[in-house]
Amino acid sequence: MVEVAAQAVIKEERPTAPMRTETFRQTRPDIAGPDAPELPFPIVLSGTVQYGFGRGGKDLGCPTGTPSLTMQSSCLTCTLQANLPDESITPMSSVTQTGVYYGYAQISPEKNGQIVLSEKDRGVMPMVMSLGWNPFYKNERLTAEIHLMHDFDSDFYGHEMKALVLGYIRPELDYTSREGLVEDIETDKRVALKSLARLAYEKFKSDPIFDTTQPKL
Repeated sequence: MVEVAAQAVIKEERPTAPMRTETFRQTRPDIAGPDAPELPFPIVLSGTVQYGFGRGGKDLGCPTGTPSLTMQSSCLTCTLQANLPDESITPMSSVTQTGVYYGYAQISPEKNGQIVLSEKDRGVMPMVMSLGWNPFYKNERLTAEIHLMHDFDSDFYGHEMKALVLGYIRPELDYTSREGLVEDIETDKRVALKSLARLAYEKFKSDPIFDTTQPKL
């Protein structure tokens, strides 16, 4: 039986992640999950966006948090990372294992009672989510890092975010090099976009949890 992420938290131990192998790299599918979401999906997450570890732009070749005007050419899609508070991830960690997931997310345009996000940044965005301990960086606590595949005009720290997790891509892995991690992140993005392009997944862009008066991207 697969251990859900919350069980490891209760045991107060960081689980050991398997090392990524060359066989895994060469045999990754282009699409993940069945033709339509199956239980426990969809899973709803919400919370205030927090500062992460600041390693996305420097270490992984894609900006996280505050966007850069110069995007790395290695990025498939410009992404910004949103870290959710610990208490916000319980609906997911209690029913799923650690790993990489995909779905949609939306950032509230308001902060401190004012509209501060540009119109193009207010839509429902495709996202990839990592749930786990990020073994390559040896994090000490379970985190949920949501990467929104969109080129934002400004950061969104302190904004409310809603996310709908629709499917599972792969388990959490450890790496012998940062290059291997970056390669898998890029593959995760491609798999997420292709998986979400299916009709049964695309319709969740209009799910009632989102503000559907905003543009859908």
